[in-house]
Amino acid sequence: MKDRRSAQKKSFGGMLLFVLQNYFIFFLLADFISTCCMTLFITVLTNTLGIELTREDLNSAAKLTFLNVLLLSFIFTAIDALRRKFTIENNIRRIARAADKVIKGDFSVRIPHGSRFARDPHFDEIIDCFNKMVEELSGVEMLRADFVSTVSHEMKTPITVIKNYASMLSADRIDEETRKEYAAAIVGATNRLSEMMTNILRLNRLENQTIYPEGEVYDLGEQLCSALLEYESVWENRNIEISTDIQDGVRICADAELLSLVWSNLLSNAFKFTDNGGRVSLSLAEKDGYAYVTVADTGCGITSDVGEHIFEKFYQADTSRSTQGNGLGLALVRRIIDILEADISVESEVGVGTSFTVKLRSEQNADL
Repeated sequence: MKDRRSAQKKSFGGMLLFVLQNYFIFFLLADFISTCCMTLFITVLTNTLGIELTREDLNSAAKLTFLNVLLLSFIFTAIDALRRKFTIENNIRRIARAADKVIKGDFSVRIPHGSRFARDPHFDEIIDCFNKMVEELSGVEMLRADFVSTVSHEMKTPITVIKNYASMLSADRIDEETRKEYAAAIVGATNRLSEMMTNILRLNRLENQTIYPEGEVYDLGEQLCSALLEYESVWENRNIEISTDIQDGVRICADAELLSLVWSNLLSNAFKFTDNGGRVSLSLAEKDGYAYVTVADTGCGITSDVGEHIFEKFYQADTSRSTQGNGLGLALVRRIIDILEADISVESEVGVGTSFTVKLRSEQNADL
């Protein structure tokens, strides 16, 4: 309380000092202008009319001028004080109060524009920027809260699996085959949890731009073939037909490590959603300075409504296969594509399959 009173006294003292300073500035300015005008007037008057002014006349004129200067400077000071109060001080107080609420975590605050007679275009610009900033912060805060909630939910499932199977493993009478089954379930849940944490860290680094692409020229076809061969055991065990149409000699200048994550996630999704005996195709073609990579499958397909959300974090269109992923792969792909200034599109039909196409600048078009 004492600190508040002390601050108010200092504020009042500072305001009084400021008013007096303004008053003397206006007084000196008005005095200088009035003196110059009066001197010029008297000089012209005496020279023109040949009038000789006495000391008494000059004293009377000086006193009258002095009083006029005092009055004019007081009026100017009052007008300036009112102007500052309505156009500057009120706006500063409103912005300061709003900023204090934002500091305390209230992102719903918005600053309205002042009345038409008390508005200043410069403060209007500051207020518009402030409102836009708070709106963006509000969106970020909602995303953060939603992200934490979703991560907590996604982590709960594998942790529950691990806990339950670990409890069953501690039973006294359990045969070897059942024990191996329970252990495999725990390992699977642990791997899923580890993969999710890895993808979250990758996505966080990409979104915060702590990973910067390092461009290098390399053969894109070779990278695609290597990425496809990593799933050889998958297509052999599930009897999935592989179709490839990769153009030779397509070279690009890009970050090979980041792009390998793109191909890995797209191919992983293709095999995950393709039933046994289905087909996955991979193609590469160069046209008009761009390389086009297409990964297609004959899986379940998605509707247009689902297609609008597939690049969102933790979104999973087919919940029946949610145990095979964590909904972060395509979000990771989207962020990498944005960082590399490339483009990705998706075409899908329910019951027919899905096709992802990535558009990249080829080597000769890399500097354009």
